[in-house]
Amino acid sequence: MSDTHEIASGGLKATIRAQGGEVVAFSDANGPLLWHGGPEWPRHAPVLFPIVGRLAEDTLIHQGRAYHLTQHGFARDSLFAWVERSESRAVLELRESEATLAIYPFRFVLRMIYEIADGALSVTTHVTNPEQTALICGVGAHPAFLWPLAEGVPKERHRLSFPQAEPGPGLGVAGGLLGPALPLPFAGRELELTEGLFANDAIVIADVANHAVRFAALDEAGREVRALSVSWEGYKDLGIWSKPTGAPFLCIEPWFSMASPIGWQGEFADKPGVLKLAPGESRDFVWRAEPHFIPTRAPE
Repeated sequence: MSDTHEIASGGLKATIRAQGGEVVAFSDANGPLLWHGGPEWPRHAPVLFPIVGRLAEDTLIHQGRAYHLTQHGFARDSLFAWVERSESRAVLELRESEATLAIYPFRFVLRMIYEIADGALSVTTHVTNPEQTALICGVGAHPAFLWPLAEGVPKERHRLSFPQAEPGPGLGVAGGLLGPALPLPFAGRELELTEGLFANDAIVIADVANHAVRFAALDEAGREVRALSVSWEGYKDLGIWSKPTGAPFLCIEPWFSMASPIGWQGEFADKPGVLKLAPGESRDFVWRAEPHFIPTRAPE
């Protein structure tokens, strides 16, 4: 069975790959929207499970036993099985194995559901606990969108606009772990984008107030020339990231759970912000990417 599958509807197209269970291409009539992977960063929209970010010393402690689990977990490097493939929808699944149990001592069912409908790509992470004890995990999305979003528009003429002002504060990141609180670099509802924003790693917002953001490229008069909205449900935290050294992509990352705070190391069940699913419980986490049609303006 092929490693990739393309879904399409209404002028939108996306390619889903079984390796990593991720979307590796997404485009509208004006061309690509998702980062294609490259030497700056080889990924596209990795699935973060069963942790988001790093654990101190890459060590998960469960019932006094230590397990070696590296940043963002193993799902992004695992081979998912195809469950469904149709013209506009694809479903993949990952379950525990001897290899995962050796580094993460929980049984799980992780389904990735991709669908194009109503002018948007929706990505649902469906997590089920098949066990008779609690499933403890983190779940995150990591889509990287092209930045610049429109050809010929400098990176500095892009912005993120939120429906309402984000009260903050943000959290710093050091060595992949969460640092002290920091003021958010917002101007009201907007975050003007420059490479310097990410000199100290990601912008991290715990318990984010907004559940959507608009990413836009602007002309010299400040008008949008290309834009897309990213919205989410079920997630409670948000990361915004690009390579500190500069790269042609911007990651807009809804999360449930985050990296461990600097100086914290204890039982995984006690990790701040971690997700706990009761026996038999399932939970959906959804993000959507919706490109916006912007009419071509006549020269002034």
